[in-house]
Amino acid sequence: MIDIRSFRDIVRLFYIFRRQFFIGLWVTVALIVVGAFLWTPKYASDARLLVKPGRENLTVPIDVTDRATYAPQSSQRDPIIDEEKMLTGRPVVTQVARLYLPEMQLPVEAPPGFKNALKYHLKKTVNAVRDGIRAFTVMLGLSEVQSEEDRLASRLEDAFTVTHGPGSSVMELRFTWGDPVLAQRIMKTWIKVYTDERTSVLGRKTLVVFYDNKVRDTDQQIESIKGQLRGRLTQINGISAEERLTAITKRLNDLRTRQSELLAERSALEEGAAYAAGRAKGLSKETVAERDVGYGPAWLALSNQLGELKRQRAEALRVFKDGAPAILALNESITALEAQLKVEDRPMQRGEKRAPNELSSLLAKSELEKAVRLREIVSLTSAFNKERDELVEARQQVLSSEPELARLEQALTVAERSRLLYLDSLEKARIDQALDDNRINNIAVIQDATLNPSRASPKSLVLLALALPAGAVVGLLVLYLCSVMDQRIHDGGRIEARFGVPLWSTVKDISGIAPDNDFHASLHRIYGTLPLGQVAERGLTVGLTSSRSGEGVNFIAQHLVMVLQAQGVTVVVDPASGKAQPGEIALLQASNLLSNRQAFLSLGKADLIVMVVEARASVVPVVDNALGVLRTAFRKVDGIILNRRRFEVPTRVMRFFQS
Repeated sequence: MIDIRSFRDIVRLFYIFRRQFFIGLWVTVALIVVGAFLWTPKYASDARLLVKPGRENLTVPIDVTDRATYAPQSSQRDPIIDEEKMLTGRPVVTQVARLYLPEMQLPVEAPPGFKNALKYHLKKTVNAVRDGIRAFTVMLGLSEVQSEEDRLASRLEDAFTVTHGPGSSVMELRFTWGDPVLAQRIMKTWIKVYTDERTSVLGRKTLVVFYDNKVRDTDQQIESIKGQLRGRLTQINGISAEERLTAITKRLNDLRTRQSELLAERSALEEGAAYAAGRAKGLSKETVAERDVGYGPAWLALSNQLGELKRQRAEALRVFKDGAPAILALNESITALEAQLKVEDRPMQRGEKRAPNELSSLLAKSELEKAVRLREIVSLTSAFNKERDELVEARQQVLSSEPELARLEQALTVAERSRLLYLDSLEKARIDQALDDNRINNIAVIQDATLNPSRASPKSLVLLALALPAGAVVGLLVLYLCSVMDQRIHDGGRIEARFGVPLWSTVKDISGIAPDNDFHASLHRIYGTLPLGQVAERGLTVGLTSSRSGEGVNFIAQHLVMVLQAQGVTVVVDPASGKAQPGEIALLQASNLLSNRQAFLSLGKADLIVMVVEARASVVPVVDNALGVLRTAFRKVDGIILNRRRFEVPTRVMRFFQS
């Protein structure tokens, strides 16, 4: 328990645990130096692959239409991650391990040179120990049996890394191994195995056969559907259900219209025939003409000539006046013709003529025609009814066959569309198969496997340069852990807050040196804490105790006696009565509280109980336990004296920080 209040306390903390600090420092430095010289070097081979946009790494939606030749990359998923998983997948690693397993199992001779031979034998020993541990754990059932191929695959997988930058399509490959040439060969083999495995997995070898079979099946399906459709259309006597229904419906509508017209015409004819028959009964069969009156030809000619002259005179009056010679001549001619017309007689002829009654004949003829027309209408109505029944039956047959025809037509349309898509996909599959056969894909090697003779790890010079700083960091970490786990009491800074008991004084350690002013000041502080006012009346009994022996109860009592005697106070150490007399101070020594039964008897007579704690030796749990025992037994603990307190920082160091 150390109270850190300033940088001086941190320096003191270093001097308290400097042994542990230097152990951590030098152990770390030694391990780094040994690793720099004995660590087996690793060599890295690098390569770069470019993933171009293509059919293997695109997110293409599945729909019923034909797929586009190019689809944009999905923003929700980085396709390069899938390529990395395929590149580092177990199938690829296992194939590479299978190819190099015989070479790895060949016996290797120890290389020349002491350091190389030491590395070789050390590595061989480590491998043997690891194999023994693996065999033992397998025997206990704690692990499973692994073949040499699986173990080599695990090693190769650990040595291989692949990365790519955000938004980049370039995969950066790195393989680390103990031999640069072998690392380059394994990297090349890895890339070749990856491309072959990728082509094998993503290849379209079976798509051509699949789409070819699908085209043939679709052709057979189309032919079967067409045969069924032809049979159905033959049954309904049409080219399609819709066309046949339209024709039948139109013909039925025409028949119904014609039947309505014929019915109206029949009613009209029947009414007309009945009316004609009724009227024909009241008419005579013959007609008689008794006289015939008419004008004579001479009179008619003169009358026409007179009218012509009057017309000429009216036209002439438009040009001439009444007294003109032409008008006068026309007037004379008109007067002469009128006189002659008056003289001419109008002769009249008389006679009798008998003939059949035309109206009666017409009515008889009309009645006959209507009877014939009625007979025709009856025949037409019978024929139309028969045709209508046939059309209704045909329409019913078409309606019953329409769902099946619609299903067959839809199936034929789907089959023809599927055939077109299958043909297109078949052509694409053939192109893909040709690309796969020629190993053409969207993976391009933009940097082949490199041969790097310079080691990738360890960086010996860097390790040697960082040995001391790393050791210092480890030492500081050890220092911190020791300070956290340390339960010892080093000073009295937090005693009162931790234990709830006042700290009377902190006595400096004077082992090997003479007492100084600090030591005497701490003793006088104890003297100043004592309640000296009651000494003259009834005396004062002070019990000094400790949780274990050797914490300085005797030492504190002896020096405190000297201080009290120097002040003129009578002091008694462990009196026989156990109590101080008036005018004197009695000091009771009760060390080793947890093991000494007599200590409890002595402390029962004390007026003050003070616990002595040895710095750098007493631990918090023990002191806490002892205080708990004292509180339980005597209901009080009056103070704590911290003995042998040492300030570990040398004086020259403190002077350096103070200067």
